[in-house]
Amino acid sequence: MAETLLCSLQDEFTCSLCVDTLTDPVTIPCGHNFCLKCLTDCWDESQECCCPQCRHTFTTRPELNRNTLLNEVISKLKKTTINPPSSQNYAGPEDVECDFCARKKFRAVKSCLTCLASYCQTHLQSHYEGDALKHHKLTDPDGNLKEKLCGKHQKSLEIFCKTDETCICMMCVVTGHNSHKMVELEMEREEKNKQLVVTLSEIRRRLEERKKILEETKKAVEQMKILVEKEVEEHEKSFTVLIHCIEETRRKVTERIREQEMREMEEAERIMEQLEKEIVELKKKDAELKELSETKDHVHFLQTFSSHCVLPADADLLSFTVTANFSYEDLRKELLCLKKSLEKISQGGIMTLTPSGSESPIFALLSPEPQSREEFLQYFCPLTLDINTAHRLLRLSEGNKKARRERRVIRYSDYPDRFDWFTQVLCREALTGTRYYWEVECSGDCVLIGVAYKGLSRKGKVDESRLGFNDKSWSLWWSNSFYLACHKKKMTVIMTPFSPRRGVYLDSLAGTLSFYSVLDKMTLLHRFNTSYTEPLYPGFYIGPDCSVAICHLMPSDN
Repeated sequence: MAETLLCSLQDEFTCSLCVDTLTDPVTIPCGHNFCLKCLTDCWDESQECCCPQCRHTFTTRPELNRNTLLNEVISKLKKTTINPPSSQNYAGPEDVECDFCARKKFRAVKSCLTCLASYCQTHLQSHYEGDALKHHKLTDPDGNLKEKLCGKHQKSLEIFCKTDETCICMMCVVTGHNSHKMVELEMEREEKNKQLVVTLSEIRRRLEERKKILEETKKAVEQMKILVEKEVEEHEKSFTVLIHCIEETRRKVTERIREQEMREMEEAERIMEQLEKEIVELKKKDAELKELSETKDHVHFLQTFSSHCVLPADADLLSFTVTANFSYEDLRKELLCLKKSLEKISQGGIMTLTPSGSESPIFALLSPEPQSREEFLQYFCPLTLDINTAHRLLRLSEGNKKARRERRVIRYSDYPDRFDWFTQVLCREALTGTRYYWEVECSGDCVLIGVAYKGLSRKGKVDESRLGFNDKSWSLWWSNSFYLACHKKKMTVIMTPFSPRRGVYLDSLAGTLSFYSVLDKMTLLHRFNTSYTEPLYPGFYIGPDCSVAICHLMPSDN
């Protein structure tokens, strides 16, 4: 019972200076209790005598006498188990400390903007009990109360000067801001809150926009991985077929050479056999004639001379020479050309396509350009317009697959990659190191399609920022009744009927960029042959009342 009573009256039995149970309690005239030693030390260190709790000032230092009754009550209750003040009331590293706790600091529960001090629950009672403090402005604990003071007058900041955009005190109002436009802090806070809401809305809009772009980029990366795997698989098949073809050719050539060797060996053996037979006969005739020449019998010599001196019939002299049919000179030349092409591809790597200035693609032997639309569609790549490059007169729609030129400016955010003069837009996808095909639907009489390096200029009415008019871009332009192929301001006029759907085929390795008219059949409009040294980005110029839409295709589309 005593323990419960003590816990319920803990604040009454606690010294606000040492924040511990009263020891030798004394009661001063204002009615507050303190430890005798704590209060004596406090007054000895101060020039004035005031209550540490309510701040009541005494003209003369009161005589301190121990409160016998209170001391006895505390002594009796101490004989029971008494819980100390809860440790959770003490200020931690992240808490605001009470400015009036003399020893171990309690956690502040309020800060006074008038006193510019923070108070724990015990020391705050004076602001609720004393008439002089009841009108003070209390707020949540604030560890930066010094920031609430005017640096010049050390007074509370209560007014906002809209002219100087700063918080000021009442002395500043009189001394330096009397002709300025001023409002209360709360009013300015409300106005700034409105601006804050607008700013937060813009930040969240940008956040959503970037999240969307991030998701689209992740999807594009996945699509790229699929295309890369498909391309690697296709090249593996191509090289496998090529290796098989080379192995088969090697086998057949070897067989033919061996067959030719066997035929020649048979002929040589026949000749050698015949020559050996003739040599035997000639040796026999030589021995007979030698024996006849050495006989002493004149009669025998004359009688047998005619029969022995008759020579056998002399056939054509047989001989053997190596045939020239063993030399496959044409095949050797073809294999040498293939070897050089493969060496260039191997040494140059995937990004180095052809030697500088070369107009002939070295990879043409291994990757001939498709012929039918079905073959082109095997290299279809999905494209998306990059809104951060779109001119402010171009409105994107259909998931950034279509761009149309408007008559009014669209409120796009500022972005360094945005075209600011020519009504152009680029795609987000970078194309390099393989083959790509895409189709677009064009509407209007002034539309340009092409590709460009990322370094294409985006600013100003200059050729460096116009598709096809510099060394960083290639384009095909439809204007009124004819096509214009353009690169480095060099133009080629193409007279052919208008086709709303156009196909573009890029073979980065072979160094070819081909534009096609897609009607009942694929009709080549123009082909650029060059060396592409950087990734290429598809792009478009769109004239007044014109539009361009990237077609959604699949390899099985017809």
